[in-house]
Amino acid sequence: MNPCRNDNYNNQRRQSLNMMQISFIGLGAMGAPMAANLITAGYQVTVFDLNPTALQTMRERGAKIADCRHSAVAESDVIVSMLPSDAAVRDFYIGTDGVIPSLKHRPLIIDCSTISAETTKQVAAVAAGLSLPIVDAPVSGGPWGAASGTLSFMVGGDAESLDLAYPILKAMGNVIVHMGPAGSGQVAKFCNNMLAAVIMAASAEAIALGVRNGLDPSLLSDVIKNSSGGSFIINKWNPWPGVQEEAPSSNNYDGGFQLQLMLKDLNLALGNAEVTKSFTPLGSLCRNLYFLRSHESPESLYKDFSCVQTLFTPFPVRS
Repeated sequence: MNPCRNDNYNNQRRQSLNMMQISFIGLGAMGAPMAANLITAGYQVTVFDLNPTALQTMRERGAKIADCRHSAVAESDVIVSMLPSDAAVRDFYIGTDGVIPSLKHRPLIIDCSTISAETTKQVAAVAAGLSLPIVDAPVSGGPWGAASGTLSFMVGGDAESLDLAYPILKAMGNVIVHMGPAGSGQVAKFCNNMLAAVIMAASAEAIALGVRNGLDPSLLSDVIKNSSGGSFIINKWNPWPGVQEEAPSSNNYDGGFQLQLMLKDLNLALGNAEVTKSFTPLGSLCRNLYFLRSHESPESLYKDFSCVQTLFTPFPVRS
């Protein structure tokens, strides 16, 4: 019987949440603080990553360290993954040394990676064949949201699996939206990030135009914030240095959401647009802009995507 659809099984799982063993796979800029929040919430967390420094940091936070992927998930009730690519997710779950075929029990799988809907569906199909509950739950909110536990999760999968996943997701975020069947979370994520990329580029262009005409970028941003051009980007992620002290633009574009990750998400969106024959001219234009910006310097790929600002106005600005 599929445990996802067994009410008694679900009730037992909910009642024992505080004793759950969680395996967290992938301790990057997002994964590490997400795993830390699970520890803070009282869960017993085992972590695995190829970065020994990340592992040591999590050991100091109270996590148990696994020496390989299979030992990481051997006794877990829940597997949470935050991996960088389609290839990494396929390899971890269903590759030659993948963990799903080797599982002797039936843990819940929560994949928070941002990957293609096609790969998500492949992994979900293998899991379903073994009666494993699984959801795709990519996130929005950036490193700040991961650290503060205020992420938004866009979830794909069946309702029963989400019911099991909900308390785990709630320990890491405050917005959880069920988008539909497997892969739906991924579609929502790359639609959102394509829009964020467009708004960021448009904001950078508008502010640069104002500054070229002698306007103060902070005053202009305040006007936009309270007018029809207002957005989360202008309010919280302003691309012009010095306008917002906490924004990556005021820290040499360090921190935030790396340009290479935004390019990855744009490629996912536009790849899906090709498959579904969707019309995405602004997404295509923005991918070109971010691609161009990525070649400005060797470190560009690791800068926050708001660094697209420098395409419109090189710094410093002089009259």
